[in-house]
Amino acid sequence: MKFIDLSHTIEEGLITYKGLPAPIICDFWTREVSKAWFDDGTSFQIGKIEMVANTGTYIDTPFHRFDQGADLSEIALEQICRLESILITAPYSEQLAIGRSFFEGKELRNKAVIIYTGWDMHWKTETYYSNSPFLTADAAAYLVEQKVKLVGIDSHNIDNTGEKCRPVHTQLLGNSILIVEHLCNLQSVNQNQFFFTAVPPKIKGMGTFSVRAYAELE
Repeated sequence: MKFIDLSHTIEEGLITYKGLPAPIICDFWTREVSKAWFDDGTSFQIGKIEMVANTGTYIDTPFHRFDQGADLSEIALEQICRLESILITAPYSEQLAIGRSFFEGKELRNKAVIIYTGWDMHWKTETYYSNSPFLTADAAAYLVEQKVKLVGIDSHNIDNTGEKCRPVHTQLLGNSILIVEHLCNLQSVNQNQFFFTAVPPKIKGMGTFSVRAYAELE
């Protein structure tokens, strides 16, 4: 089994969305301070992080869009672990709007649909934040019809950020289909069928959070 890491690294100063603050990462308990509590030069570090939930590669649950939707603590492991998955290639250089034709004729039921656009090549650049690839509302409706479990994309947003409506989030999360955004390294997934995992912490009252996403290839 081969593992492919599909997550961006979260680091001090990282901007995922313009207008949202970067994470602050520091020591809560330094190794030097901790030496006073132990014998023989033993020391430990305890870190501290302050960040918004939509940082790096993260998952959206229904609560992100709907106040009565399931939050991070209420999603089942079966929804996020070792999902049978299919890779859909939709290069951003050819189109930004990803319609239903990319998904028609494929076996999608109960699978994670992972969309490889190549947009992650612009990560941590000004280009990343605008005119990025997105799913159309019609594509989202088709994925709902096909009863997929999760949809992931290596883009800035699964919706068109040039508009104020969010039909893809609304349709997918409204039907308990989870979303993972800001994936990366999908070019290393060199097969169409694989297993996908993206697990966040189990937090009550939050609808999004960073994940360690990865693919398992046989």
